[in-house]
Amino acid sequence: MSASLPQPAATTNPGRLSWPDIVAGLSLAGLLLPEAVAYSGIANLPPQAGVIALFAGLVCYGLMGTSRFAIVSATSSSAAVLAAASASMAAGDNTLRLTMAIGMVMLTGLFFLLAGLARIGSVSDFIAKPVLRGFSFGLALVIIFKQLAGVVGVYPQHADLIRFTLELFERTATWNWMAGAVTLATLALLFLFARIPRLPGGLLVIILGIAAGKWLHLEQYGIGMVGAIALPLSAPALPGLAYSQWLRLGEVSVALVLILYAESYSSIRSFAIKHGDGISPNRDLLTLGAANIVSGLFHGMPVGAGYSATAANEAAGAQSRWAGWTAAFTLFLIVLTMLPAIALTPNPVLAAIVIHAVGHTLRPAVFRPYFLWHRDRLLIVASVLGVLLLGVLDGLLAAIAVSLLMQLRRLSESSVTVLGRLNQGHDFVSKTLHPDAQAIAGMLILRPETSIFFANAERVLGQVRGLMEAAGESVHTLVLSLEESPDLDSSSVEALVDFCAAMQAQHKHLLFARLKAPVQQVLGRAAIAGLPTAALSDLSVDDVVGLADKLYPRSTSAGRITTA
Repeated sequence: MSASLPQPAATTNPGRLSWPDIVAGLSLAGLLLPEAVAYSGIANLPPQAGVIALFAGLVCYGLMGTSRFAIVSATSSSAAVLAAASASMAAGDNTLRLTMAIGMVMLTGLFFLLAGLARIGSVSDFIAKPVLRGFSFGLALVIIFKQLAGVVGVYPQHADLIRFTLELFERTATWNWMAGAVTLATLALLFLFARIPRLPGGLLVIILGIAAGKWLHLEQYGIGMVGAIALPLSAPALPGLAYSQWLRLGEVSVALVLILYAESYSSIRSFAIKHGDGISPNRDLLTLGAANIVSGLFHGMPVGAGYSATAANEAAGAQSRWAGWTAAFTLFLIVLTMLPAIALTPNPVLAAIVIHAVGHTLRPAVFRPYFLWHRDRLLIVASVLGVLLLGVLDGLLAAIAVSLLMQLRRLSESSVTVLGRLNQGHDFVSKTLHPDAQAIAGMLILRPETSIFFANAERVLGQVRGLMEAAGESVHTLVLSLEESPDLDSSSVEALVDFCAAMQAQHKHLLFARLKAPVQQVLGRAAIAGLPTAALSDLSVDDVVGLADKLYPRSTSAGRITTA
């Protein structure tokens, strides 16, 4: 984990209410409510699930969060993961699927709380950015085609998008073309309204859709409406699940935590850097945990700080978290007065809102740098194809697995650099990059270029043995600089113990340089036979070379330099 630059201190004080916050909150309410209802459809949950999640996210983050721009609400990716996971475990039982979904939301909140209490918020990314971008791109395609299928009244049986799409277009004769036309008209309006700053396009198309539904009598064309949105004032309750079911939910909830944290941290951090604000990742983890638990208790959806909602909040002119509070209060008034009217929204209008919301991720240009850099291209392809061929949940897990395997491969393919003294000074540099660097007579100085761990320890030490053998009998002292290793696992320690024993059997000496404190401690506890405490040093290579003259005066010739 790389060190980060000092940041301004994060604050939980929302500041003072200002007119820009009021304007931003009003604009935000018009965006969030339609998306919340629409994302409920992606999750295969009743429309009120998105509304409950919206209130849980806005209130909890308004009370406990640190970012002045972040908007915590339901997201399209978490909704899709929730739908895929709950459906796979319910085996066609709709009641069980709903119960499983609620349990998953609550476990997601619990895992967030545990992560915050364990203070692992400093781990900036659990999912590599190429994986997240590839997943988002593939997920957007899946969501768009499934929304299209629902609009035209075709329900293919295949889960993978390739065969799903083929079956969808094979049945064009049965499409509901009027519903498709309503969706296209709504999309055109949404793209038109998006050109006007701070205009609540989602809310406007819902109002226009309700009016069109009554005027054109859309029901006669087989176009359904959202239906009643029930928000009962019931006491929060835990889902009734068996212990084995909770265990199964725990396994898949990890995927939900990963995707929500990756989205949330990315948006919170991006806008904090842009405006010079401080952040507190551990506090935000606790806040996301509380928001998801509250949402689950009231049968809502999972929530996170989505980038689109957060960007919309900043673009609307928000100055503090009072914008979120204003949005929550506005939404409360809308729910009290307009909820029955929203139930008359035509389904194609909601589908268009979803397609428009996820459409911003369909930008192939975001992949261009990876192909220019020749880095992580396989990850991009695997992430996109994983979602398209394996489905949302399995595709995400497969992409994460591929990224971890590639990282292990990259680390295990480590190299060892031979160091030499530069210009008879104190600096020791790579002899490959600096051919004029000179070796010390009787000594070989090596530096592994990656951290040593279980997957590469034997390989690295095998390379060291090879270089020692190539150096011949004239080399009697080895200096091993482990500056790239912040710590050592037990497999690495065992490998180093065996390597030290082999060195001693050949009557050669071993010293370490640039050791980090954890490495010094673990090697000290290992009590390697024949290795003096002074050999476990955090000193520079130059200082360790001088130390070797004192420890082994018969073996080295101080100050002698050879061009070998």
